[in-house]
Amino acid sequence: MEQAIAGLRRGDFELSDAFYYCKKGLEAIVEDEVTQRFTSEELVSWNLLTRTNVNFHYISLRLTVVWVIGVFVRYCLLLPLRVCLATIGILSMIVGTTLVGKLPNSEIKNRLSDVVHLTCSRILVRALSGTIYYHNKENKPQKGGICVANHTSPIDVIILTNDGCYAMVGQAHGGLMGVIQRSTVKACPHVWFERSEMKDRHLVTKRLREHIADRNKLPILIFPEGTCINNTSVMMFKKGSFEIGGTIYPVAIKYDPQFGDAFWNSSKYGIVSYLLRIMTSWAIVCNVWYLPPMTREEGEDAVHFANRVKSAIALQGGLTELSWDGGLKRDKVKKSFKEEEQKNYSKMIIGNGSSSLESTSTD
Repeated sequence: MEQAIAGLRRGDFELSDAFYYCKKGLEAIVEDEVTQRFTSEELVSWNLLTRTNVNFHYISLRLTVVWVIGVFVRYCLLLPLRVCLATIGILSMIVGTTLVGKLPNSEIKNRLSDVVHLTCSRILVRALSGTIYYHNKENKPQKGGICVANHTSPIDVIILTNDGCYAMVGQAHGGLMGVIQRSTVKACPHVWFERSEMKDRHLVTKRLREHIADRNKLPILIFPEGTCINNTSVMMFKKGSFEIGGTIYPVAIKYDPQFGDAFWNSSKYGIVSYLLRIMTSWAIVCNVWYLPPMTREEGEDAVHFANRVKSAIALQGGLTELSWDGGLKRDKVKKSFKEEEQKNYSKMIIGNGSSSLESTSTD
């Protein structure tokens, strides 16, 4: 923007300069780089999925016949089977973790908890017709470490647990998700918290510090973005996970949108309606890359460390790296952010104006 303004102006500030800001403002309102990350990504070509509703337009008889057959297969054949498998997986998870949770803390309890989590996660992956490709397994998160990954959907947890067990840290939910969370925490030391409560934040920090001090505990799984971002980008990583030290194991997750949209727009769909949408898709296909472990360098602050990890995940997953906070999905832009942008605009105007004056006086 600074270069564009310098090219447009030849002297001091003029009233016509405001038109450039108006133009950029209207572009941001129509299509900015933040809010479009909170809606499903646009596909290059139609995948016979988008969606079974009034958005379908007649193109040709052959394509219409294929589409109708696809709707029948997905809703009348695949959906009932998937619902049965999902019900078995969820009930097994709730019952299994509840029973294991009643056992005294011991090595046997930990092993049974791992078996329950792995078995139920694999049943749920089958319920989604999941096809997952794991790359660089030699970099899998180790005990006592912290695994951080980009976040697209609640099924990210199932995708990763399908290949290994984790102790999870995340926001507490209500409804079906809340029932699952309350049952699993009985068998495994997951940490569910409310973002609005400061005491919960302190609890999470304390829990993380205690965890990395014990090399015999499961790796903790964290999604530092704090919310689901569509399958195109990685947004700002919260620095809390990177302040406590220890080894960070980055993981990049990238879904193939040709077969099904895995993104969860939580402000639009509840967890049940979301699950029904992905279970009426063709399949859930994704790639998971385990990246080499990373540690905080000497003199490096938590923010730079978080950005370094985020850049590595974005590069490996072919995702766009953005510096914006994912919290903008629900909250308004902070006043301090607006003031900072206003200061930047002022510096552009004053800086360009002064440089122009200097060049004029020199001539």
